[in-house]
Amino acid sequence: MRNEDGSPGRSGEVRVEHDGQILRLTLDRVDSLNSLNPAMVQTLIRELTEAAHDDSLRAVHITGAGPNFCGGADWVATNRKNAPRPRAGNLVRRVPHQAHRIVELVHDLHLPVVCTVRGWAVGLGCNLAFAADFTVAADDAVFWEPFITRGFSPDSGATWLIPRLAGTARAKQMLLLGEKIGASDACDWGLIYRSTPGADLDAATSELLNRLASGPTVALGLAKQAINRSHTTSLTDAMNQELYSLELACRTDDFKEGLRAFKERSEPEFRGR
Repeated sequence: MRNEDGSPGRSGEVRVEHDGQILRLTLDRVDSLNSLNPAMVQTLIRELTEAAHDDSLRAVHITGAGPNFCGGADWVATNRKNAPRPRAGNLVRRVPHQAHRIVELVHDLHLPVVCTVRGWAVGLGCNLAFAADFTVAADDAVFWEPFITRGFSPDSGATWLIPRLAGTARAKQMLLLGEKIGASDACDWGLIYRSTPGADLDAATSELLNRLASGPTVALGLAKQAINRSHTTSLTDAMNQELYSLELACRTDDFKEGLRAFKERSEPEFRGR
């Protein structure tokens, strides 16, 4: 979303900016740790859905304004005093089309998604960072799944993402004990891509985003899809998926550019097509 003068737009406290070939989404409710209210959720769903159809985009960047990434879903606002009590089955009907949909879109989008994390990444915010293809975090960032400490069970993909990335024992440490995890451990466990000093965070993110946005976009998307599917498929099926992806990738202009660069021993200039 952009204003009429072309400046970055704001919708539901999410700043949306098309920065060349990069879609930048900034969570901006600083006084609430950038926790996600319903309007923010719908904005993220809309923007990520539209990104899947936008051939001008080659990468997505998600971050938080101020000192924190995201405090999770805004349960305080949702369960405020005197709020109307929803009828039975409300969560089962509603959440798959709201918070859960964001995680699915980040995980499945055929564009590389990069998260930059400062401060707290909590609950849904934590899982959003884990669902991204690359999360770069300040070394003092904290990842926390607080569900069990508040008396309810995890959601937004926590029980699927963490065991696959870090293993069952560490998933239980985070989800059954509710322990907070620092960025260094999150990196060592395979939950995020990189932990870096806060002063270097923006530079590290920019370098990564530029590298991804200048890559062979179609091949990147196909490779991402194949990697994500590998958790639930056989070796034979995985190799069949690779052939399907290879067939498509070999029909792109970027494949021809890669061959040219290889023959001429030069750096390729991929166009994302």
